[in-house]
Amino acid sequence: MSNNTVIKQRSAESDTATPVIAVRGVTLRFGGLVCLSDVELTLNRGEILAVIGPNGAGKTSLFNSLTGVYVPQEGSITLNSANGSTHALLGQKTHVVNKLGLARTFQNIRLFGALTALENVKIAAETRQRTGPVSIMLGLPNARRAERASDRRAHNLMEFVGLGDKINELASSLSYGDQRRLEIARALATDPQVLLLDEPAAGTNPTEKLELAELIRHINAELGISVLLIEHDMRLVMSVAHRVTVLNFGKVIASGTTAEVQRDPAVVEAYLGAEMAAEMLDAQAQEEE
Repeated sequence: MSNNTVIKQRSAESDTATPVIAVRGVTLRFGGLVCLSDVELTLNRGEILAVIGPNGAGKTSLFNSLTGVYVPQEGSITLNSANGSTHALLGQKTHVVNKLGLARTFQNIRLFGALTALENVKIAAETRQRTGPVSIMLGLPNARRAERASDRRAHNLMEFVGLGDKINELASSLSYGDQRRLEIARALATDPQVLLLDEPAAGTNPTEKLELAELIRHINAELGISVLLIEHDMRLVMSVAHRVTVLNFGKVIASGTTAEVQRDPAVVEAYLGAEMAAEMLDAQAQEEE
């Protein structure tokens, strides 16, 4: 990816000791069903943190709690902005959370299929415009400038995610892997501090998974965006994550580096299985050589 496709260059010198998201004692219940139980999680600024666990472990419930879809009954969720301000996210509306700096993708792709790829991204970019409806309707100079700015941003983001040659194609006509990239571009268009990716590799082939891993690393390193990742593909997790948190039955059972988590007996028993854990450790050893 060339320098001219980078949308917003943030410092590559990230302070990984500074929490950008802090989840403390979060418990989420639906009637008698406990989806999250006293969950503790910290995403540090400039970090890629993966959240893994078996189906039904509470991963998507955690994302929904972070983004205002669900409101946990107990605990706190805070966002520490780059400007030094702190925001309580618990109970905030989804659009407010997004404006504060969190953007997400979904396990099931949610694009406007009848619109072009560029239009999908441009809609998201326009959420950051400060022009009012009257300026837009009257075509005032500030509205025209904002329109040009969102158009440039959408074009640049399409280049950044590798879809620069497909801007005029309908979103519904793109391959599954390209739709995943488009959804990420749309999330980036809202200028987030934190990007939440909910199983971005689901349904993709091995080549697309490798390209996705590279894109996630570029988003983190070049744009300085902290990434919180839910993913079942352990090879992808191992290749991009700085740390891993493991959920099982709504509880955190382990947290640490990929190597530490792979060796944790509770994780092996609940999720990985001895054979997969050994295979991943061997693959990691080969990469380090």
